Amino acid sequence: MGKRERERERERECSGESGCFFSFESRGSGLKRQRRENGSWWSYHRRHHSNTGSLERDEVFVPKPKSQLGWYSKYLNNPPGRVISLTVTLTLGWPLYLAFNVSGRPYDRFACHYDPYGPIYNGRERLQIFLSDAGVLGACFLLYRIALVKGLAWLVCVYGVPLLIVNGFLVLITYLQHTHPSLPHYDSTEWDWLRGALATVDRDYGILNKVFHNITDTHVVHHLFSTMPHYNAMEATKAVKPLLGDYYQFDGTPVVKAMWREAKECLYVEKDEASQGKGVFWYKNKL
Repeated sequence: MGKRERERERERECSGESGCFFSFESRGSGLKRQRRENGSWWSYHRRHHSNTGSLERDEVFVPKPKSQLGWYSKYLNNPPGRVISLTVTLTLGWPLYLAFNVSGRPYDRFACHYDPYGPIYNGRERLQIFLSDAGVLGACFLLYRIALVKGLAWLVCVYGVPLLIVNGFLVLITYLQHTHPSLPHYDSTEWDWLRGALATVDRDYGILNKVFHNITDTHVVHHLFSTMPHYNAMEATKAVKPLLGDYYQFDGTPVVKAMWREAKECLYVEKDEASQGKGVFWYKNKL
């Protein structure tokens, strides 16, 4: 069995396919339904749960070392640049991630979440991606027909604006759950599942916590017990906090302020040379 095949097998063993840790029943109407309706989402979110905090294998908001930053990074490292960066991230971040794997896991070739033959998926997942793509194309055709009847302006107001808001919150919530100056990342020499699961942070969105079924302020236990229904997450968080002690991460900083701080301070990751293990990385911002 080659290296690539061993990696795929380990992902299956750590996922719902072998009944280990992952099932998304905690936040929706069940993993099986999600798997039928959106195979690509199910696939990469499963791997995100299996590899959280890994610099080589996590799927979302994977930070880069300083040497891999784009040439434009130094020009965006200022207030106007951060405004531009955050605006693009919140408006175009989700479609850019799906189409071009922007901020996603590094692969040895071009990766697109709509490509059934791309490096993101294995052969067992290919049919799910074809079905998922068919659903996306069907929805696009339906929207086109609606635009012909109702007009483009109507469609933008009724569908486009709400979609933009949902996409913005999706990106913002995920970004703040996994990006914080106090959160480490690990390479393969130091990473393990529990370390990765604890490399997340709970945030306080005020009344929106209830709107989002507490995925915002109970995300740590969501990674520890991802089969747990969302209505038990608050109770579970209260139970695990004293057990985790300093390993439990919570930040009550107002969301807008936190977003700006993380965009300023969490530009890349660097090895912690002071630790015994050399595979622990922390966020830095000195360009």
